[in-house]
Amino acid sequence: MLLILDDIHKRHLDLLKSIDEKIVREFCRISVEHLFKGSNPKVYQSAAQRLNVETEIVQNAITGIIQLLIEASKAMVTEIEFRDSIIVLGFNNEIQEEFVKCYLENNHEIRSLLSSLEMGVPHYKNLEWRLDVQIASRSLRRPMEPSMLLKLQLEEGKESKNIILEADPSNIIHMTKVLDQALQEAKSQHFRRVMRSIK
Repeated sequence: MLLILDDIHKRHLDLLKSIDEKIVREFCRISVEHLFKGSNPKVYQSAAQRLNVETEIVQNAITGIIQLLIEASKAMVTEIEFRDSIIVLGFNNEIQEEFVKCYLENNHEIRSLLSSLEMGVPHYKNLEWRLDVQIASRSLRRPMEPSMLLKLQLEEGKESKNIILEADPSNIIHMTKVLDQALQEAKSQHFRRVMRSIK
C-alpha cells in the first residue's frame, strides 16, 4: 500500500531535497525527538540559521517528516511499501535510505505512542444474531413481522460488555445503508483532510 500525501505535505518536505543526507539524518532525529518529547523552538532556529532559511520552513520540514512517519506507522506499511512511497517524492538514494532507516528504527515506538493516545471508546469485538419469527397466532389476523435479535459485544481496554438490540427487518436494512454510507464517507478525501487537521 502506497502512502498518499497531499500537496501541502509534499511542499513541506521539499526543503529536504536540496540538503545533505547528514542534515536529513539530523532532521529525522529532531522529528522523532519532537514526537516523543515535544517541540524545541531553539533547535528550529539554530537549524534555520545554519541552512540560511526561515525558521518556519525548517519547522514545516520537521512536521512533514513527523507526518510521514505517523502515516506510515498507522498504515503499518512494510519497508518496500515505505520505499516506494518516498521514491515518488523525488528524493535521492541517500536521503531515501535515511528516511527508511528512521522509519524502521522508530516504527514500533510510534505505533505504541499512537495507541496510547487513542480515546477510550469501546471497540467492536463480536456480533451474534438470531431471527425470531412467529409462525402463526389465532389472536392476530395480520401477518407476523419477523424481528432480529442482535447481541453486540464491545471491548474497552480489558473489559467487555454485551448490548442486546432488537429490530425489525426495515430498521436493519436502514442501519445497513447508514453504516455503508459512513464507510464510503470514511474513504473520501474530505474525511482524510479533516482527520489530518484533527491530529
